[in-house]
Amino acid sequence: MPAFNRRTFMKTGLAGSAFLASLDVALLGSAGAQDGAPKKGGTLSYAQLSANRRSADATNARHPYFIVDANTRLQWNCLTWVDEKLGWQLEAASKVEPTDDKLNVWDVTLREGVLFHNGREMTSEDVASSFAYHRLNAPFARQIVKIEPVSKYVTRFTLEGGNAEFPYILAEYNSVIMPAADAKTIGMDGIGSGPFRIVATDPNRSVIMERFDGYWRKGLPLLDRVEVHNREGQQESALNGLRSGQFDAVLNIDARAAAQFASDAAYDIETAKGGYSFVIQLPKHPGSPFLDKRVRQAFAYAIDRDAIVRIAYGGKYGWVGNDSHLMVTDPAYVVRQGGRDIARARKLLAEAGYPNGITLPTLYWSPQLPEAGRYFQVVQQSAKEAGIVFAIEERPNDGYIQFRTGDNDLSKGNFHKFAMTAVGSRNPGISLFRMRDAFVESGHWRGPEHDQYIALYRQAMVTPDAGKRKAIYAEMQKILHEEVPAILPAGGDTFLVKRKNIRNMPYHPQIWSIRFDEVWKA
Repeated sequence: MPAFNRRTFMKTGLAGSAFLASLDVALLGSAGAQDGAPKKGGTLSYAQLSANRRSADATNARHPYFIVDANTRLQWNCLTWVDEKLGWQLEAASKVEPTDDKLNVWDVTLREGVLFHNGREMTSEDVASSFAYHRLNAPFARQIVKIEPVSKYVTRFTLEGGNAEFPYILAEYNSVIMPAADAKTIGMDGIGSGPFRIVATDPNRSVIMERFDGYWRKGLPLLDRVEVHNREGQQESALNGLRSGQFDAVLNIDARAAAQFASDAAYDIETAKGGYSFVIQLPKHPGSPFLDKRVRQAFAYAIDRDAIVRIAYGGKYGWVGNDSHLMVTDPAYVVRQGGRDIARARKLLAEAGYPNGITLPTLYWSPQLPEAGRYFQVVQQSAKEAGIVFAIEERPNDGYIQFRTGDNDLSKGNFHKFAMTAVGSRNPGISLFRMRDAFVESGHWRGPEHDQYIALYRQAMVTPDAGKRKAIYAEMQKILHEEVPAILPAGGDTFLVKRKNIRNMPYHPQIWSIRFDEVWKA
């Protein structure tokens, strides 16, 4: 059996990723050292500009899949945690290791004494029950074919194939551990093992939490209470709430707002590099123009990605995408060759039978992040220069996921849309698997090139050596650059603004992995 441990996986995952510890002083200033010993007590009230987009109601508003905010580490724990540098660490688990070099069977040992909010200790039965639910409802957990409690604290996971990066799956926000229950009721009570317990919810609007004194990280959390408010698509409203004292912090502000608050001595700005990017789904249902690879390629060459970075992200707090789900900070990221090429785009359109340009269906977008409107205006106008014309239409966040995804069974005629979605930073195994044929973000990409891509993915997942896996990931990205199943033109860094008296609140490239355990209020 290979000697896999957390340090090994840090190396085989994303160790060495670039990460901004602070913003450029010239633009956003420096928070500087914060004096004073941490103290307990106080309430943190914050607004989130990119909240959970699943619709919740009174029956499911406490469930981790539907909670108003995706920062599930407030109420729950996973077996592992992805840290700010995108390496995995142990969380509720004390050990995670494969049983042999096939990497398809993993044993996970729980920490002893991890308590749920109802006072009951977490055991392998809770892990098995939670993942029985996750494997049916969370895309990254569907590779799990069997979950077995081996002893009180040890659970065995059997996967459909080897996965060298499986510990990252255990850290997903859809991998939280809930008290064992029937699949129809598990998680509905909101009971977790996290630092705060839910005391009140207002579906899609807010959630109120209080400190859990039985939290397994001794002496934590420091705050008494956390109030989370959904302000998705309402940046100005949220910032006005910050100024008026309603909020202590606002998460996921855009670069322009960050620059505005940087000159105000009352606030600090925190950032995380390479936080997210936008996916443009290119549907390949019957009759779609995107069935022709040349149309997809022309679209990819026509978009002015540098203009997106300049206009949406202020030039230096965004980055050019490579039409894969990898972020620019990932060591496995491969630069897309060719850049913007209007002449090449027009030539490809002509070869596809559109010598005078093409009119595409409406491209739908939602205000998941504040700069989305500017972003997609640049996409629209720059593509037009190559003869690619389409309308853009904003859709409300409520119900957007259901609107854009359609039905996976294309024979039913409820097709997925030419639409955008936002994706966050993850390890390469998860990120590159998102382009599989059964996932809507690939537009249901199929064919021999797709099959070659998936074969390379399978090979990477059973390759424990980081360097060899990186080389395989490079081959996969070259296929994506040629095939263009989807377009990911550019991405941005993530920012939060907070009052000076809110201490020890660093940001995270994965907004769902932020820990509030050690945040305190001066």
